[in-house]
Amino acid sequence: MSLLTIKNLAVGYGYLQVIEDLSLDLVKGEVVAMLGGNGAGKTTTIRAIMGLLPPWKGDVLFAGEPIHDLKTPAIVALGLSYVPEGKSVFPKMSVMENLELAANSPEAKRQRDKTLGEVMDLFPRLADPNKQRQLAGTLSGGEQRMLVVARGLMARPRLLLLDEPSLGLAPRLVRDLFEAIGKIHRQGMSIFLVEQNVHLSLQLAERGYVLEHGRIVLGGKGSELIEMEHVKQAYLGM
Repeated sequence: MSLLTIKNLAVGYGYLQVIEDLSLDLVKGEVVAMLGGNGAGKTTTIRAIMGLLPPWKGDVLFAGEPIHDLKTPAIVALGLSYVPEGKSVFPKMSVMENLELAANSPEAKRQRDKTLGEVMDLFPRLADPNKQRQLAGTLSGGEQRMLVVARGLMARPRLLLLDEPSLGLAPRLVRDLFEAIGKIHRQGMSIFLVEQNVHLSLQLAERGYVLEHGRIVLGGKGSELIEMEHVKQAYLGM
């Protein structure tokens, strides 16, 4: 059964329609990538899933239940965790305070110490006690991205939604981050990945969707999409 299902979604800002008749699904345990250029509607799609933008029409279902009429806190409580693009840390709070803030459900609180151990294994740079006391706003850009992903995991989600996790990072840090995302997936996490790094995304994802001007123009296995020369040239800028 699909964990996440979107049917005929339309959404936008004010009078500007961004997403038109979008349908996709994600099965439990999968990594599904949504790819496309700037302005294609990738972030808008995630914001609609999370209740940050009310759909104009269409359905969003999580584990078979409709969530498109719910507010964001209720969606988060069902087990969706959103890692937004950019640094997105609470800059005047310490690294540890950022992490602890996300462990706010009864289950996340119960598993807090276990989850902390897991995220420190994933991101060793955050494991240093001095680093944990450091204000999040003083971390490097790469460390802030690691912290934002780690904070998303502290909620013990059933589905992790990652929006442009590699944005603005140096190539070495991008590789490190994708290795961590791969480990998260191998531990059983379902992941919806919005990303412009086509090659790394399709290497990681079981399936991918290509978005252009608010419409899905292609979908298929990640391994197949990455081999389609016309797809890389026409839609993915490769």
